[in-house]
Amino acid sequence: MATAKKSPAAPAKKAAAKPAAAAKPAAKKAAAPAKAAPKAAAKPAAARKPNAAFMKEMTPSATLAAVVGDKPLPRTEVTKKVWDYIKKSNLQDAENRRMINADDKLKAVFGGKAQVSMFEMTKLISDHLK
Repeated sequence: MATAKKSPAAPAKKAAAKPAAAAKPAAKKAAAPAKAAPKAAAKPAAARKPNAAFMKEMTPSATLAAVVGDKPLPRTEVTKKVWDYIKKSNLQDAENRRMINADDKLKAVFGGKAQVSMFEMTKLISDHLK
């Protein structure tokens, strides 16, 4: 089992062979669902249910209500409304888009911080939901 050294011309041959090789996986993919069908038939088809904890309506604090409104909302909707406010007010940092620059309303929500990451933002927002 001696292996031959590959010459520089070998990659060119592979590049030319790729379109023909691309047809082979397509043929395998066509055969794959036939094998997967018995497994899929064994399991009942159930739609994915959203997590009830995320869908529970929560009341925002007075400082968060200045941004998202005072009606009870699920956590997902609160996050969407905060992101709408951030985008409308152009508060994402231009160089590092993961950072949020707080204006006066958001600074109160963020505990006085002028800039937070988007991951820290969700933690700080959850402190304002009851």
